[in-house]
Amino acid sequence: MTSVKTADEIAAMRTGGKMLATVLDVLRQQIADGMTTKDLAVIAKQELRGLGGQPTILGYGGFPDVICISVNDEVVHGIPRQDVVLRNGDLVGLDFCVTYQGMVTDSAITVPVGGINSLPTKQRKLIQATERSLYAGIDVCHDGVRVGDISSAIEAVLSEGEYGIVRDLVGHGVGHDMHEDPNIPNYGRKGAGPMLRSGMTVAIEPMATLGGHRVITDADKWTIRTEDRSLAAHFEHTVLITDTGAEILTQL
Repeated sequence: MTSVKTADEIAAMRTGGKMLATVLDVLRQQIADGMTTKDLAVIAKQELRGLGGQPTILGYGGFPDVICISVNDEVVHGIPRQDVVLRNGDLVGLDFCVTYQGMVTDSAITVPVGGINSLPTKQRKLIQATERSLYAGIDVCHDGVRVGDISSAIEAVLSEGEYGIVRDLVGHGVGHDMHEDPNIPNYGRKGAGPMLRSGMTVAIEPMATLGGHRVITDADKWTIRTEDRSLAAHFEHTVLITDTGAEILTQL
């Protein structure tokens, strides 16, 4: 179970979270038609180095780069590649982790190449609903919240739009390590699951699709995509549970 963090640990996560949010914001602004996913990874590495953080993902379980970049039907853990050229209309998931003073923060956004207003309605609504479900999960957080309360809030938003809710991938505790207990599914029952206490830190991360919930892993043993090849979206924040709510640690 993720621990209640000390004041110094929380301060380190706040600083690291701001670094993370800064890098994702730079990528959001610079992503463009004709770039490769490797181009984005190089930018992420350079930006984080300048800020003084460390890329948690690099080498984690053998992962070969500093950021996971997943395109269209890829849900998570895409490896940046020079031969993956982005085009207008692509949905690009950027999942980044930062270590600062030994503490980890984790966040993800889905960015449409060419801007969200250029997307067809279905894709635009998928991105908007997935992001909205993230904040619905965060909004129910407070000292004493159950994991199922968060899961149920996320599920309610995504089910309303009849989106596929990925079941094999979940949110999680975070802080001393990138993945800590408890798991936080994106579906569930109110009042169920472990209780979270003030001072705990968790990564809440809904993943939704325009099709079914099933996913498969590519031959590279990292990239996870939808089994039916439907488009996917992914959003994530690291949050600090407080007495009366939650503080988002990975935003500007």
